[in-house]
Amino acid sequence: MQGAAGALSPAISCIGHGGSSRKIYGSSRLRFSPFAVSQASKACRLSPVQCSIGSPPLSSSLDQCFQSGFGRFSENQRFLLYGRRAEVKARASSTPDNAEAKPESGGVVKTLQLGALFGLWYLFNIYFNIFNKQVLKVYPYPVTITAVQFAVGSSFVLLMWITNLLKRPKISLSQIAAILPLAAVHTLGNLFTNMSLGKVAVSFTHTIKAMEPFFSVLLSALFLGEKPSLLVLLSLAPIVGGVGLASLTEVSFNWAGFWSAMASNVTFQSRNVLSKKLMIKKEESLDNISLFSIITILSFVLLAPVALVMEGVKFTPTYLQSAGLNLKEIYVRSLLSSLCFHAYQQVSYMILSQVTPVTHSVGNCVKRVVVIVTSVFFFRTPVSPINSLGTGIALAGVFLYSWIKRLKPKKLKSP
Repeated sequence: MQGAAGALSPAISCIGHGGSSRKIYGSSRLRFSPFAVSQASKACRLSPVQCSIGSPPLSSSLDQCFQSGFGRFSENQRFLLYGRRAEVKARASSTPDNAEAKPESGGVVKTLQLGALFGLWYLFNIYFNIFNKQVLKVYPYPVTITAVQFAVGSSFVLLMWITNLLKRPKISLSQIAAILPLAAVHTLGNLFTNMSLGKVAVSFTHTIKAMEPFFSVLLSALFLGEKPSLLVLLSLAPIVGGVGLASLTEVSFNWAGFWSAMASNVTFQSRNVLSKKLMIKKEESLDNISLFSIITILSFVLLAPVALVMEGVKFTPTYLQSAGLNLKEIYVRSLLSSLCFHAYQQVSYMILSQVTPVTHSVGNCVKRVVVIVTSVFFFRTPVSPINSLGTGIALAGVFLYSWIKRLKPKKLKSP
């Protein structure tokens, strides 16, 4: 898995003196890619000149790129940017200036590989929602289920480290202290999502979660001082209106499920504020997969005692049998949902290694559409025409928001 992640590792493209273009990879290879220079500057909302190697220094330029573009990205993308910033700074310091550039190759293979990753991302997410909903319908203990998911993910990570399929990262106490708040909001976000899935239909939970852009803009304006443009504000109107229309006509609607999904939005979108205020200045290199692995383990450590206090030990064979539940079905579906939960998030970060954050946001919106439609057919969820209209309007607003974010970097000009 480490090999796959390394092969898909993203690059920070920079321009050095004399106009030469360089691309720094996690594998320490240099490749000539003028297009990547443009893509990197778009992601950072800076011109290629501002992301220079010569002057200002690389570390200063990366900090500027990191801070200027960080608040605009989705919750999953911030994990990648945090780890990538550390990795590139470490790799750049050891890269010789006279290294030879090699041409890009294998474009078709990379495209097919990226398409396969998108397919796996969607597939794992669909099965996670299906198995998770099946368990939560008969076992109404979302805190325990979320802790089990993190436990399975942590076990998977430790197994990869022990067998050297993943390189165990070297991490300091200062890094753990900075990552811990991110793990806390990651834990709460997934917990609130499971609480919502246990109360309302899968399609309705994901319709509410389509309001993520609204909370991203709101929290960025309140805590980061980033004022949204008029076009961004206009794109939020159909999102809010569509979710409201879908909520009014939702058959499975209840306030616990609604507010849990809303809390998940707030928690996930608050991560950019925490990440920006708790950045480490002298961190060691942590790639995106290693960072996600550490956050998974920390999330389990944080949630396990909470689950015991709130819900007790209610996942033992004795308890499940006394509750009249099918022991084999609960365990098998819980295991499958946990594996899919870890897999779809890890594949998501691998995709981010290949595409820009805006492209990933569009793909995430398409994924939400696929999950909603699939869950409606699988669970035979009753959907009224007005409910469908509201969901469609909300998702169209998310697409519009992603399209506007794609346009904004193109308006920037080099100084």
